[in-house]
Amino acid sequence: MLLITGVVAAAILIVAVLPVIWGMVGTFSSASASTDTRMRTDFKIVTTYGKYISGTGYGGSAVTVWMKNVGTARVGKSEIESADVYLGRTTDFARAAIVSPSSAVVGRTANKWNLTMVGDLNGNNIWENGETLQVDAFYVSSSSLSGQSMYFQFTLPSGVSRSLEFTSI
Repeated sequence: MLLITGVVAAAILIVAVLPVIWGMVGTFSSASASTDTRMRTDFKIVTTYGKYISGTGYGGSAVTVWMKNVGTARVGKSEIESADVYLGRTTDFARAAIVSPSSAVVGRTANKWNLTMVGDLNGNNIWENGETLQVDAFYVSSSSLSGQSMYFQFTLPSGVSRSLEFTSI
């Protein structure tokens, strides 16, 4: 009788606990894969250039930022196009929308950005270690930004981001 009770108890325990263990294994492996990707993804803002442009019906700062992939993870063009770009005065910045296709000219009527893979060494549209990405953006402003302190932040969908403050000329 004790043997039968022990076998039934062990079966109930296995049926109840095993799915929970497998669920936790899936969660842990998913979390570790995400963490691994974030740890291997790294990029550096190499330099930036911002110039105030005024004209009829628009005014703002045209900004160009060059970034180098210094991590071991490869970042696809679709991931880069899903990135968030924040730009503006250090005290008043906004999220810019991407211009698609990326070869289109950034208009000067709204906060927009696009990208050029200037250092795509093998032409595969993947941002790999050592390659350079150029981001062109325009921040709309009703007042002159010449000599103003500007803020730029680039955030990949994985959450890895870099930011920089610079002076617009």
